[in-house]
Amino acid sequence: MAKEEPPSISKDLQELQRKLSLLIESIQNNSEVVALMKSPVGQYLDRHPFVALTLLVFAAMSAVPVGFFLLLVVLTFLVAFVGVILLEGLIISVGGLSLLCVLCGLGFVSLIISGTIIVSYMVVSSLVNYWFSPSISGNFCLSALPSSDHWFATSWLQESCWDSGCTNYIQGRMKGDKNESSLTN
Repeated sequence: MAKEEPPSISKDLQELQRKLSLLIESIQNNSEVVALMKSPVGQYLDRHPFVALTLLVFAAMSAVPVGFFLLLVVLTFLVAFVGVILLEGLIISVGGLSLLCVLCGLGFVSLIISGTIIVSYMVVSSLVNYWFSPSISGNFCLSALPSSDHWFATSWLQESCWDSGCTNYIQGRMKGDKNESSLTN
């Protein structure tokens, strides 16, 4: 009462057995396998099949965790690389903004210093022009005093001016006369 297997299953098993034997032959004829089997380690594994099977099972089972570990290492490296790039980008951005702020501040300070220097130059040159301009008659006297210096002008006129043209010019300026022809007469 035993059932007989259909002929297609036995032919499939024979075909599988033939393919496995060809695979084993190709592995045994591989030059690297031949070199391993001639080495002392290969000879030891050939004499101790349990150790060889244990190493084979260990290698097969450890392939998945080792693969996951290597994948983790590669992903960590990529994330660190991207993180370093992002961190570097952040540092460069913050540094660039800081540099921009410093340069804007220096620009503002340089504008203030330049303005101060220009105003100082204008004030000093105006004072020099007021105090040391030549008179109309050719004699040297202070011919254009600021209006706030009227008290100084009267005493100075008596001591420093040598001709009436300079004295008339200064007195006319103190009165507010702007016409130079009336000042020189």
